[in-house]
Amino acid sequence: MKTLIIADHEYGVLKPETSKTINAATRLGQAVDVLVAGLNVSEAAKKIASIEGVSQVILVDNVSFEHQQAENMANLVISLSDDYSHILSAATTTGKNFMPRVAALLDKSQISEIIAVVDADTFKRPIYAGNAVATVKSLEDKKIITVRASAFDLQGEQPAVDVINNDNDSAAAGSEFVSKEQAKSERPELTAAEVIISGGRGMQNGENFKLLEGIADKLGAAIGASRAAVDAGFVPNDMQVGQTGKIVAPNLYIAVGISGAIQHLAGMKDSKVIVAINKDPDAPIFQVADYGLVADLFDVLPELESSL
Repeated sequence: MKTLIIADHEYGVLKPETSKTINAATRLGQAVDVLVAGLNVSEAAKKIASIEGVSQVILVDNVSFEHQQAENMANLVISLSDDYSHILSAATTTGKNFMPRVAALLDKSQISEIIAVVDADTFKRPIYAGNAVATVKSLEDKKIITVRASAFDLQGEQPAVDVINNDNDSAAAGSEFVSKEQAKSERPELTAAEVIISGGRGMQNGENFKLLEGIADKLGAAIGASRAAVDAGFVPNDMQVGQTGKIVAPNLYIAVGISGAIQHLAGMKDSKVIVAINKDPDAPIFQVADYGLVADLFDVLPELESSL
């Protein structure tokens, strides 16, 4: 049997989570096909064809999949599922939207947010806000899996493999795309950024988040926030890092005025280097930080920006 991966893209712009999901899939020890569904996604398909480990790319370029609605995507995946023992997607907003529907319609148990592949039947996934790791073995003949992409590296390159066109039109009755409201920023997307600077309740108000902007611009960083800062109304929800926000693993994570609640740590503790700035020397964030600075952020941030 083979493995099927559903590519993650934003209106044809390929996301790095796809390459990382392919990395996870190669550890299953079988051929890997990648499904690219959307409108005007041929360029994304060509890029995927050159990612190491891919056997072939299935291209479904159809207006029915322009917005990757869960109903349409699930129908498409199920129509292809007979040839595959494993079906994988990144645990992104898109993947979390349609993969549970795929699992339900196939009457299979989904294995969510794996961080390691032990063998073709056994996987590791975090539980209890990342404080424990469960080893899960599935005896089902078809595995439906979402991958926490931050736990895997980007794949290398290979000579391009075949891209096969598929004219499947799996538009579901009773569902239509109405509109999409999305925050726009010139800064990198949180889940793809190599550097992130995040603010917490210690920022005191939303206006003070401007202190992070100059540093972010100089570092080419994305700006995040803790749940406490979001709940207090300092910044919008799409900036939240944590178990109930976005899971990130950048090369550098700078936590400013963040105490380090369990749910926040679950979303960023896999970062390569963690820097914490907090005036409380007993803040839990220092337990995971590689570098910690006990100081008042209002004194430190202007100095840091000036030094940069």
